[in-house]
Amino acid sequence: QVQLVESGGGLVQAGGSLRLSCAASGGTFSNNVMGWFRQAPGKEREFVAAVSRRGTSTYYADSVKGRFTISRDNAKNTVYLQMNSLKPEDTAVYYCAADRNANVIGRTRQVYDYWGQGTQVTVSS
Repeated sequence: QVQLVESGGGLVQAGGSLRLSCAASGGTFSNNVMGWFRQAPGKEREFVAAVSRRGTSTYYADSVKGRFTISRDNAKNTVYLQMNSLKPEDTAVYYCAADRNANVIGRTRQVYDYWGQGTQVTVSS
């Protein structure tokens, strides 16, 4: 049983930055690959970034490479998404997800076992 709670979303101007946090409880955090997904109105939920269990490997969608950084602090049971150089097209609800006992980084939502409630990120032009 894993609960995920995102925070840090909000309204920011284009070119600005936000840092999203996802606090996990239950289970063993370090056993989970952690990912971020986002969903804009009228679009399907898409993969954004993921980080391996120890934080040594990361994977990013092409649309955010060079701008977003995913990291985790297993001592705090928290995963982060640092978002820089934000664009209006980054506007979406951002979801934290956990892939329980995963050995590889997944890039599809079907792989992930637990989801947070989402946090809204709005980037104004």
